[in-house]
Amino acid sequence: REPSQGREPVPGQESKEPKAPKEFVALGDVDPTILQEIRYITPHNFTGRPVKGYRRPVCLLTRPAALALHRVQRGLLRRGYTLKVYDCYRPQRAVASFVAWGKDLSDQRMKREFYPRVDKSRLFEDGYIAEKSGHSRGSTMDLTVVRLPAVPTRPYVPGERLVPCHAPKWQRFPDNSLDMGTGYDCMDTLSHTLDPRVRGQRKANRLLLKSSMEAAGFVNLPQEWWHYTYRTEPFPDTYFDFPVSYRSVHGLSLIHERP
Repeated sequence: REPSQGREPVPGQESKEPKAPKEFVALGDVDPTILQEIRYITPHNFTGRPVKGYRRPVCLLTRPAALALHRVQRGLLRRGYTLKVYDCYRPQRAVASFVAWGKDLSDQRMKREFYPRVDKSRLFEDGYIAEKSGHSRGSTMDLTVVRLPAVPTRPYVPGERLVPCHAPKWQRFPDNSLDMGTGYDCMDTLSHTLDPRVRGQRKANRLLLKSSMEAAGFVNLPQEWWHYTYRTEPFPDTYFDFPVSYRSVHGLSLIHERP
């Protein structure tokens, strides 16, 4: 399994953590060919630090959403591509940490990359930060398309020079994704899926992802080219708060994780 990362519970508290309903699975158990680059367990995100609630770099989803994603992957593999997920199920505690970060106007360490053209005081008003997220229902994911063979993305080094997420791809932080016109989690109107300024191959790449996902029953959030929700999600009104870890779906009897 993956090495220990993220925020770990105090020894002895693991059994007190909420567990996922039986309808949740680890995506790797359904389709191990889908790449996983879970950003929020690393400091390379708009907060600049690992996010509360992420214990392992693993994508958790409801089983129907994972199976639908597997169908998308089969079609893309035949065309020489693969999916890559950046985020899947997101615990409510992580969403709450985003809200707290958004209210702290003094913390702008990652502004240059993730929201270079937006004043942080407008992140709530403009809809970039909210107190509830569809990710917490377990059938929403952030993802992209990668051409095969995939070249691994190098690790982010905290403190390295940041480049605006709307800059040309060759200038941005390296990502093995197809060029979608912006980087992931770019808080900018250029991230709108059908923004008319995105043309040519970048538009075609967004439409490849969009058409592939929609054919399998997913719906895109128009403001974010990377954000999709399974249309017939099993928990449309429930927001969960179990941690992102193998233990949440497998239990202590099936997999060992270091405390």
